[in-house]
Amino acid sequence: MSTSTNGNGVLSASRPTEVAKLDRVVIRFAGDSGDGMQLTGDRFTSEAAAFGNDLATLPNFPAEIRAPQGTIPGVSSFQVHFADYDILTPGDRPDVLVVMNPAALKANLRDVPNGGTIIVNTDEFTKRNLTKVGYDADPLEDDTLSAFQVHRVAMSTLTQGALEGTGLGKKDAERCKNMFALGLLSWMYHRPTEGTEAFLREKFAKKPDIAEANILAFRAGWNYGETTESFATTYEVAPAKLDKGTYRQITGNTALAYGIVAAGQRAGLPVLLGTYPITPASDILHELSRHKNFGVITFQAEDEIAGIGAALGASYGGALGVTSTSGPGVALKSETIGLGVMLELPLVVIDVQRGGPSTGLPTKTEQADLLQAMFGRNSESPLPVIAPQSPGDCFAAAIEAVRIALKYRTPVMILSDGANANGSEPWLIPNVEDLPDLSVEFASEPNAADGSGEFWPYVRDPETLARAWAVPGTPGLEHRIGGLEKQDGKGNISYDPDNHDHMVRLRQAKIDGVDVPDLEVDDPSGEARVLALGWGSTFGPIGAAARRVRKQGMPIAQAHLRHLNPFPKNLGEVLARYDKVVVPEMNLGQLALLLRAKYLVDVHSYTKVAGLPFKAEELQHVFTDIIEGALTR
Repeated sequence: MSTSTNGNGVLSASRPTEVAKLDRVVIRFAGDSGDGMQLTGDRFTSEAAAFGNDLATLPNFPAEIRAPQGTIPGVSSFQVHFADYDILTPGDRPDVLVVMNPAALKANLRDVPNGGTIIVNTDEFTKRNLTKVGYDADPLEDDTLSAFQVHRVAMSTLTQGALEGTGLGKKDAERCKNMFALGLLSWMYHRPTEGTEAFLREKFAKKPDIAEANILAFRAGWNYGETTESFATTYEVAPAKLDKGTYRQITGNTALAYGIVAAGQRAGLPVLLGTYPITPASDILHELSRHKNFGVITFQAEDEIAGIGAALGASYGGALGVTSTSGPGVALKSETIGLGVMLELPLVVIDVQRGGPSTGLPTKTEQADLLQAMFGRNSESPLPVIAPQSPGDCFAAAIEAVRIALKYRTPVMILSDGANANGSEPWLIPNVEDLPDLSVEFASEPNAADGSGEFWPYVRDPETLARAWAVPGTPGLEHRIGGLEKQDGKGNISYDPDNHDHMVRLRQAKIDGVDVPDLEVDDPSGEARVLALGWGSTFGPIGAAARRVRKQGMPIAQAHLRHLNPFPKNLGEVLARYDKVVVPEMNLGQLALLLRAKYLVDVHSYTKVAGLPFKAEELQHVFTDIIEGALTR
């Protein structure tokens, strides 16, 4: 045994270990909601991103602000999948599970494959904690974990020992055990460490003693890996070969916020976000509030109705109005969305979907608001609907939503979801010059068709059917709008039956005429008879499952819908090409229902509403069964 530095300038006794090269690894950190698992996972992810791996993450945390300590409802976890190649999902099952207490073990053990590695904080496996989650015996002492590689580490004791002399009390010292775990895993997988130490010093800049305690715990975890005899092997995952450019790790909510900022800049308009905090959309408000220098105003209203009212009022005044919420908030906003449809003003409504109904599962993912987005307003109130497919794609989806809202003078709904919102991936930062020009021409002069010299607010562009947008206060362009039905052109209140029929059809025709790109189909062999069609965050699991099926020698085609209203013009032709169409959804078949109604296609619907994303493994079996059925026809 010799002495060397560990990369942090700290001397540690090193010993020879075998280094195994892997192409991918899935790690899950799990513990009590107060154990800092989200921070631990996020820091490991940041270092993987800095190292150059491709990655995808899946945070999973309880809805309760503070569930009873040591109970299964209080378990919080963070899963990260990193690789040396392009990956699509956070991974099906963790290769490594780090558990801080018995509750975390019991809640996550079923996901670990046989032969997987489990690293256990043994200090928490007390009789009281075991009893609390229903263990009659200590699973570390019987054969419960016989199918796994188990490493017992007294993380709490070792952390407290490393922090002796810092002046921290026992309770405060123990809180640093998550950094011990992070240090150990960073050693196991040869992760960079400088970034984490810099992060801790910045995060706790006002409490330097806490910063240094966490750094000491982090280094102690690293040194434990160096000196213990428990770990005979360390692992290396090389950087991924990604397209050239500058990347950053990004979550879906952050990407949506950046997309709104960029769209405002490209449109030359001030942005107002009128919103009310709601899980899992609140981070959009938090992020946008940091960008006042880009002409962004954030208004935290007293409720959902006031939030969207302010956003629509901003659009009436010539700004870009945006509101963000989740499913329950969309229900409250529906009347004002309908008003936006009647006023024909641009408005972006962001719905970060979560489990329901009612309050439902606030921190769990679902995509069951599609029918609400399509029809959840009184009367005929059509609006475009867009769904991003990944965390990074949320940026492009926001740009596209603003483009449509401004060009067609309509509210547009973005259907993100919890998996996209809280998940993260590397994002290639685009050049601003490459983003579309979203500039707007406001009405500047009278436009009355009868030559009266008046301004008629509902005179339309013959191509887009969008009405003129006049900023209030523009001399000579005085006009009145409101929620009552409008006379075509003039905009006066009208109860004429023929006019109402005409206006309803005009508003529908405007949405039907929104220009959206054709649906692209990934069918490498050209021989597929089965099409897997998805929308939203199912893109990753569907794509990963399709890759696996093709490796088995079975052809399958894949397509993914971003535009859900209107559908791409070639969608009917695409569906008709295949013998079978399977649509996996995190709902009870809402897209399948729309496809059957519009295209009369017998769609095979595969659904899941567990608050968790699909696993590639389960979709692989679904696709295989359907393909084999199609091939035997």
